[in-house]
Amino acid sequence: MNYIGIIGAMPEEVSQLIAQMELTEKTTIAGMDFYDGVLWGKKAVVVKSGIGKVNMAACTQILASIYKIDALINTGVAGGLYGPINIGDIVLSSDTLQHDMDATGFGYDLGVIPQMEQSVFYGDKILIAKAKESCEEVNPDISVYVGRVVSGDQFISSDEKKTFLVNQFDGYCAEMEGAAMAQVAYLNQIPFVIIRAISDKADHSATMNYNDFEEQAIVHTVRLLKSMFAKI
Repeated sequence: MNYIGIIGAMPEEVSQLIAQMELTEKTTIAGMDFYDGVLWGKKAVVVKSGIGKVNMAACTQILASIYKIDALINTGVAGGLYGPINIGDIVLSSDTLQHDMDATGFGYDLGVIPQMEQSVFYGDKILIAKAKESCEEVNPDISVYVGRVVSGDQFISSDEKKTFLVNQFDGYCAEMEGAAMAQVAYLNQIPFVIIRAISDKADHSATMNYNDFEEQAIVHTVRLLKSMFAKI
């Protein structure tokens, strides 16, 4: 894992990382700025993909095909689903799936991608372990969980939808990009982990809490990543 790709969906999720890089080159591809340099002693590419699964998939394939990275990290914020998870806590992806993939009309279960060998994509155990260890060391004021990340082109902000995602998929958190990165990583045989700080509870209060807690959530993630880079 000598060359790491880090993807965030929004400027806030990558700006602090870019600011700490020893930058060697900035390249714009498909409207995305790829910052290629050294981050905390590791060769890395940091990029803002944009919001949603299509943007994330395109971004991930560029990292795989052009930069030929060894590992992938998706960092950002998410809505908490699993009961004990509080705003500010961090979820690491044991696995991930697309909750809005719906081919039930053809007899598939909800979330299953037709004609693919698998629809659930598993995070790399080494990256998960290093991320968890790092979070516990540098963020003792919050909890870190390893669980399923569910992704869809939807901002989850209703109690009914939250309950559905927990009951149907056993989701720990919900966001809009991670499973797309994971699927492309799987197709390219690249190890990955999704690191999501909880900015809201994915319920009727989600919009208000997201705006209030996004900044602190990103601080926790940056601390985690810096410590993690020293371990991998």
